[in-house]
Amino acid sequence: MLRKQHHRKVVKNMAYEDYMKAQKMGLKAFKTSTARGQYPYLPILDEILSHVDIECEVSLGTINIPLNQVVGTSTYGRTQAFASNFMPLLNYGSEFAAKWSHLVDAQIEEGIRDAVKVHEYMNKYYVVEGNKRVSVLKYFNAPTITAEVTRKVPKRTDDIENQIYYEFMDFYDLTKINYIQFSQLGSYEKLLAAVGKNMTDPWTEDECKDFSSFHVAFSKAYKEQGGNNLDNITCGDALLFYLSLYPYEEAKEMLSSEIKVNLEKIWSEILLLGEDDSVELLMDPTEEKNIMNSVINKIRSPKKKRVAFVYDKDPSVSDWIYGHELGRIHLDEALGEEIETQVFITNDVEDDAEEVLENICKDGYDIVFTVTPKLIKACLKVAVSYPNVKILNCALNSSHNTVRTYYTRMYEAKFLTGIIAGAMCKNDKIGYIADYPIYGVAANINAFALGAKMVNPRAQIYLKWSTLKNDNIEEYFKERGITYISTQDMITPQSENRQFGLYVEKNDSTKNLAMPIYHWGAFYEELINSIMRGSWKAEESNDSKALNYWWGLSAGVIDIICSNKLPIGTTKLVNLMKHSISNGQFHPFAGPLTDQEGNIRCNETDILKPEEIMTMDWLTNNVIGSIPTIDDLDEDAKPVVLLRGLNTTIDKGGTSLL
Repeated sequence: MLRKQHHRKVVKNMAYEDYMKAQKMGLKAFKTSTARGQYPYLPILDEILSHVDIECEVSLGTINIPLNQVVGTSTYGRTQAFASNFMPLLNYGSEFAAKWSHLVDAQIEEGIRDAVKVHEYMNKYYVVEGNKRVSVLKYFNAPTITAEVTRKVPKRTDDIENQIYYEFMDFYDLTKINYIQFSQLGSYEKLLAAVGKNMTDPWTEDECKDFSSFHVAFSKAYKEQGGNNLDNITCGDALLFYLSLYPYEEAKEMLSSEIKVNLEKIWSEILLLGEDDSVELLMDPTEEKNIMNSVINKIRSPKKKRVAFVYDKDPSVSDWIYGHELGRIHLDEALGEEIETQVFITNDVEDDAEEVLENICKDGYDIVFTVTPKLIKACLKVAVSYPNVKILNCALNSSHNTVRTYYTRMYEAKFLTGIIAGAMCKNDKIGYIADYPIYGVAANINAFALGAKMVNPRAQIYLKWSTLKNDNIEEYFKERGITYISTQDMITPQSENRQFGLYVEKNDSTKNLAMPIYHWGAFYEELINSIMRGSWKAEESNDSKALNYWWGLSAGVIDIICSNKLPIGTTKLVNLMKHSISNGQFHPFAGPLTDQEGNIRCNETDILKPEEIMTMDWLTNNVIGSIPTIDDLDEDAKPVVLLRGLNTTIDKGGTSLL
């Protein structure tokens, strides 16, 4: 009897201490919220929904829900008994405190087993019955709580959060996973792809258990690294980026400690995920202000710089790789006394690319150019281990601070070819064949369309994609009487096809009119010269932004070759506009600009910002066609588009959500 009385006394004292500790946590949260001008009590769902159209309610049954996603109460009720962190505010000795303390005893002795009732809205939970049970379990840092859940489904809107939520509901239908949250559209589909699933395959119980184990291990490592203190990204955002570098089949077998080691390596990249403006565009080569320092830097480096070029295909079978190979040959000729270059060709397999890059860094190369976005994953994994090697990837809008990216403003040359097409075409119908719907491509299409429209207001651009499944482009153009066509910019060495640049089909023959060209040699020469002048360090951003070199006509890295058969007036106009764009007197994306739906994208007195051009995902109003979704593409195109695509998200009906 004495033992039982003693035990009850100990439990009572513990409950008192726990309540006082919880109340202290609640008061602290209350004061912090008040000082910041925030509502200090629990959010109330009824109040939130007073401005929301609810389409329907769905019973999800009794399930385990993540406690960190239980954020408020459904009705006013006892909301002011809790601070915003669900810790109690009322004084000890009240009936409320006695019940709370009794639940502490129950949790210690046998665990709280009775399910609470909650409403789920936008992947967050609001308590209908059981606020104190939630409070006690949050106090003990329990990961989940059993709950009877009713989902309140809002009507579809154009709001980003609403669209992400609809993606979550589709994901939940397949997986019954409710503990992963994202801040970006398309992330749930990308997660499914990362684990080898798609939007139609339900998960097995074993697959759910495997993923749950990985998520627990990752969340622990993420928290220890300080991830819970980041405001603009979720643990899910970081997890998805992690899986873009470390394959799921490998990652799910890792211990939390192993994941933490990898997180430490890529932490600077994860921090960039939460930055709205994480990319700094360098629009022209950096001028060396101190000539003496430039000379000294060259004198101090008598040893030749070793420069590696990494391709994913042989140059003889790819016009894109061939252009870069010509650039490398130019480098050898222009800077042969100061650098030596070497080509490495991967087997188009990620593991092989990583191994190739690892060996390049071990062999002492100073600068590495990887010429396709497909190699960015391998670049990132290797770059974190070799910070002294300057690794660059030829891609646009890539927000990584361990790997710099470079690209050309090809839209400037496309604008000039559009002028030629608009001036030459007699029936106002011009064809345009694009390849991958990735960053920068929409700008090229629109610039071409605007160039044509400038000289012919009636010109219409018929857009087709060479990477679509089962699409007969030649027949499409023939049926519409389209003979003036813009297509790939370079010649593929092993191909006899004359369909490149801007051409016209006449009497079953192809006549080339103009060709936008990449001066990759000039690009690489200027970039390496600037590195040797010491500008690499000088260009580093104080706020750790990613750096993208995005040069154009003004830097001499792109140009246009015109046929001598063009009318002299057209040639003069193209040269005039090229000069005007180069010196900044004219901009292809000066307003007014209107998209296909009639929306004003740029006012009459404005010019689109570089960031707006780079991320452009709309088409101007004289373009006939659309940006395809990833399901429309052939299998070879999907890996590139998943990495840098404009339009990778689809709903169940196949309609773009972007």
